[in-house]
Amino acid sequence: MTTEPRVVDTYADLAEADRVAGQLYTDPAIFEEEMEKIFYSTWVWVAHESEIPEAGSYKTTYVGRQPVIVNRDRKGGFNTVLNRCRHRGATVCDQSKGKANGFTCPYHNWSYALDGTLRGIPFPEGYEGVVEKGDFPLQRLRTESYAGMIWATFNQDAEPLEDFLGDAKIWIDRFFKQTNGYPTKVTGIHKFRFRGNWKIQLENTTDGYHFPMVHKSWMASVDSETADMMSFMNDPEAVTHDLGNGHSVAIMAPENADLDIEDGAPLQARFDHLVEELEASGEYTPEQIRRFIRSMHGAGFNLNTFPNVSFSLAFFRVLIPISVDETEIWHMALGMDGGPENVNRERLRIHEHFQGPFGFGSPDDAEGWDRVQLGAAGAPGMPILVNRGLNREIPSAEGWPTSHVTDETGMRGAYAMWKKMMSHD
Repeated sequence: MTTEPRVVDTYADLAEADRVAGQLYTDPAIFEEEMEKIFYSTWVWVAHESEIPEAGSYKTTYVGRQPVIVNRDRKGGFNTVLNRCRHRGATVCDQSKGKANGFTCPYHNWSYALDGTLRGIPFPEGYEGVVEKGDFPLQRLRTESYAGMIWATFNQDAEPLEDFLGDAKIWIDRFFKQTNGYPTKVTGIHKFRFRGNWKIQLENTTDGYHFPMVHKSWMASVDSETADMMSFMNDPEAVTHDLGNGHSVAIMAPENADLDIEDGAPLQARFDHLVEELEASGEYTPEQIRRFIRSMHGAGFNLNTFPNVSFSLAFFRVLIPISVDETEIWHMALGMDGGPENVNRERLRIHEHFQGPFGFGSPDDAEGWDRVQLGAAGAPGMPILVNRGLNREIPSAEGWPTSHVTDETGMRGAYAMWKKMMSHD
């Protein structure tokens, strides 16, 4: 899809290497251009395979602000189609998820197959010579998946998904080790909106600097071992890597960054009851039980894949831009499909404690995001600083720009990608 682009002299003036203009949060024209040049031009994450497990399973979501349906067809392939009838534009599905053989517009009953093919038009008399069904399928988005994660794009000429993900694939693979060899499944979704620009949330996921200040209430509410795990301010092994293409990873618990590597540390006493349950079941070896417990808090890092999904410790955080000053967030809890359900239950309790509707983390973060938006509106031309750790940033052995986890290396990588895409005509 296309619209007339806004004329901008240069985005280099708005997104420099160490600062970005506040108007990136407040200018409606920039937001509209972001939809075209970013969200409708590159790969946007839309679903995890476990959300559409069978032929005909579907979910509805958004690419940018466009409503889409993601579904699994009878051959096991994935389709993403625009949720908009080709007749008069009504949505053809109003459920968040379900199972169907196809989709029918409720207005005049034009019906479509899972892949968007127009199958039927009621009372076709009157369309002779003016409508050929083959010319009016639902608009299809190019759809590809990696490691069970499904992305879609309006851009039929986009580079292959795996090329776009690049070195983020290494961390995606490590992230899913937390399900201990079992398939991953989404165990629940918590949705909410905050009054701020989407990039404020994008920055937050690799912003280790805010954690000990904003999340003091959460730190005070957990046991000392969990609090110690997240006390990374002076840990030299806790780093952030800029992985390229706007992707970055913030490693907050280095001992859990690759769960295949045994750290030898004692298991947290808070899970003693769970160890006893698993031992009593007689179904698991001591090594399996240790692995289950080590993976309880997730992967030990936040991986941001530009522009809209984060693999955050033990859950997905998905951002959906609503307007220049409103963003919807989906927090998606994860568990094992086939593993011990009492482990999934405990993981869900941990998720609720931090990210759930009555948890500590989301309200504290949202308060900060709201206040950034309010303050940025006060002087939109005044820069937002993203220069923490700039002078201590060095390349890792892999060649990734790297600094401490409290530094803003991930943000700088994301804004470099933002500037590249926004400057591309």
